[in-house]
Amino acid sequence: MSDKKNVLVLCTGNSCRSQLMHGYLAKYLGDQANVYSAGIETHGVNPKAIEVMREDGVDISHHTSNHVDEYAAVPFDYVITVCDNAREACPVFPSSATMLHHNFPDPAKATGTPDKILDQFRAVREQVKTYAQAFMRQYFR
Repeated sequence: MSDKKNVLVLCTGNSCRSQLMHGYLAKYLGDQANVYSAGIETHGVNPKAIEVMREDGVDISHHTSNHVDEYAAVPFDYVITVCDNAREACPVFPSSATMLHHNFPDPAKATGTPDKILDQFRAVREQVKTYAQAFMRQYFR
């Protein structure tokens, strides 16, 4: 039996915010946790999310966009919703899971020039990174 904790990051489409968080938590927690991300829908991993994470030294290009139902049998210790829509539509998890929530802006809805859109992705990436570091310090160190 593994003493690794199971962490699920949940968002609407599992394309941006949950993928960013998944990348950072996997990097920071290493072998302390199994990190999963999913959506209440699947939209594919956003190429700009992959790009801005690569800029910060985290490779999420191998990630897939998964539906939360795929993990119904996993006993999660932590479920982190990263958008209000996912929290409102979140399926019921066992009461033993610690439920956490933070509503990050959706960078996929950014408008403007390609550079301005990428800047929005970077800004959300930095917010997610800060949250992931705080989560790690509070629950794992």
